[in-house]
Amino acid sequence: MFEEGPDPLHDNTVYDWNLVEPTVRFRRKHVELLDETLRDGLQSAYLVNPPVEEKAELLRLMDALGIETADIGLPGASDTATAECIHLAKAIRDEGLRIRPAVAVRTLEDDVANAARVSQAAGMPLEVMAFIGSSPIRMIAEEWDLPLMLGRARMAIQFARREGLPVTFVTEDTIRSRPDILYRLIENAIDAGATRLCLTDTVGHATPDGIRSLLRFVWNLLKGMGARVGVDWHGHNDRGIALSNSLWALQWGADRVHGCALGVGERSGNCSIDRLIMNLRLLGTIGEDRDVSHLLDYCHCASRILKYPIPPNYPLAGSDAFRTQTGVHAAAILKARRKGDSYLADRIYSGVPAGMFGRTQEVCIGPMSGASNVVQYLADRGIDPTPQQVAAVLSRAKSGNHILSDSEVMEALGPAAPQAPDA
Repeated sequence: MFEEGPDPLHDNTVYDWNLVEPTVRFRRKHVELLDETLRDGLQSAYLVNPPVEEKAELLRLMDALGIETADIGLPGASDTATAECIHLAKAIRDEGLRIRPAVAVRTLEDDVANAARVSQAAGMPLEVMAFIGSSPIRMIAEEWDLPLMLGRARMAIQFARREGLPVTFVTEDTIRSRPDILYRLIENAIDAGATRLCLTDTVGHATPDGIRSLLRFVWNLLKGMGARVGVDWHGHNDRGIALSNSLWALQWGADRVHGCALGVGERSGNCSIDRLIMNLRLLGTIGEDRDVSHLLDYCHCASRILKYPIPPNYPLAGSDAFRTQTGVHAAAILKARRKGDSYLADRIYSGVPAGMFGRTQEVCIGPMSGASNVVQYLADRGIDPTPQQVAAVLSRAKSGNHILSDSEVMEALGPAAPQAPDA
């Protein structure tokens, strides 16, 4: 359920400096998302590859979130990978999901043939994302020259198009590629029939300035060619700025952005698509057409099937994302709640309204707490304490070095206190 929007009473509760002179003004009214969890996310060394039935479970939650496209695998990797791609594509077809399937392929004939097999077996089209490294460092390591790269790209794109499949041409390591090489590769790809381009930050090298320069170059090139194709951004998190980079990519003209659940992926991972959705919702770029009430279920499902614990301080889905033990913070929340004002209480010490995403502000009791923490904590559990009990619980917390558990709080209240299980 969405939280109720602000009313005239709350118009002046927050002065938003983000909106005084905003640099980020998204050019696209509709932002598309592509979920890479089931392909690029699984290239991580620290996850398990879940059974295909569990992958389908996550796929359904992607669909519930309104994510437009899911990369369902790399069918050229093995017969098992091909079979799993077929299973997931059939699940989309049979369950009437709105999400569109895509598969990644190397610019090799066998890879494209396997993608065509998936499409034929599932009885539905899918997007072919044909990739080839484009940076000088990759060309040197692979001993590739430009004619070889152009030939491989043209073969793969034309093969897929003959099979009736849309093709996104992916230049790996785009952010470190020379403009003269990109020009030839892009021109070649569009001439061969590519319907989209994907610009990538494969090693997490990009900064916002680099993204602006790259996207300006690509859009000017497409304009000069008279080509009308979409442009994707795919970013990794090696510098820790993949999320902000994705927002900047949207600012500079990308119309589809990739990401993975919880930011998983090779090395330091990819852009976190759940945090991207959260920020796009807070920026007002996406609205009720994308039901963010499923975002927590999506994060928890990904954590469970990938065997990837969510850190306590992880935004939105972390156990501590909306918890406070600080006395002055708890006191302010308590005062807002006593006014009967849930809108105010949800924002006074949180930049992300918990209610918007199906969570609530939580007060706990620890060494930095005050009496307000104890009062609110017990009120949340239906207990009206005496001043002596409040003092006893607070004394217990101040003498310790951790957040008190439910059983520790009840013990401090005394033998007549109601029993509560540990949270």
